[in-house]
Amino acid sequence: MAKKSTKNKKSIKQKIFSIFKWILKFAIFFFISTVFLVFVMRWINPVTSSIMVQRQISGFLSGDFDLVKYRWVNYDDVSKYVPIAFVAAEDQNFPNHFGFDFKQIEKALKENKRGKRIRGASTITQQVAKNLFLWEGKSFIRKGIEAYFTILIELLWDKKRILEVHINIVELGKDIFGVGVASMAYFKKPPSKLTLSQAALLAAVLPNPIKYSVIKPSGYVRGRQNWIIRQINSLGGPEYLKDI
Repeated sequence: MAKKSTKNKKSIKQKIFSIFKWILKFAIFFFISTVFLVFVMRWINPVTSSIMVQRQISGFLSGDFDLVKYRWVNYDDVSKYVPIAFVAAEDQNFPNHFGFDFKQIEKALKENKRGKRIRGASTITQQVAKNLFLWEGKSFIRKGIEAYFTILIELLWDKKRILEVHINIVELGKDIFGVGVASMAYFKKPPSKLTLSQAALLAAVLPNPIKYSVIKPSGYVRGRQNWIIRQINSLGGPEYLKDI
């Protein structure tokens, strides 16, 4: 009986060690593959994103067979008002932080603790990590992986590349992704021709471009558009991003 018990203990230890080895191998593979993926995407433009794929699958499952619309536009081929509009609307400390705006996180936690409207504090880098690589949801696992990709992106890309990817893959309406498609769909002009008011209107429908409309903006959206314009002026206009 003693020998049998000893064998069982050894067997359990071997199984635990085997599981540990498998987890370690997976972790190493995940680390190497994700670092390589993020590294090469500093120069290679994404052909799609995780959110686009999710939207397409969701549409097919619900009987909507319209394809998502997405067209890449280089940063320098976009109106100077577009990047600053998105920064003013979503992440005004974008040029200065390393992926996380801890002041905004603290402010959001205080407001949410007081029972006010649930307020997010995601930076543009975090949104790129989520939209490009991850699934939607609010689980701790997803947020942890999002933080990991956020750090990788900040380490391996410069700020201009982060903002360039963001304005190209951000959801701006039903089946509409990026300013390249949104500009033509809503204003019948290339993104290089967007005015300050039009760029602010695009940014105003975030973070819920399905609920809020660019074509038929509600009073809330118009108010947010005007607020974004004031924030752009307060930041110093497009010059605020000249050193990214």
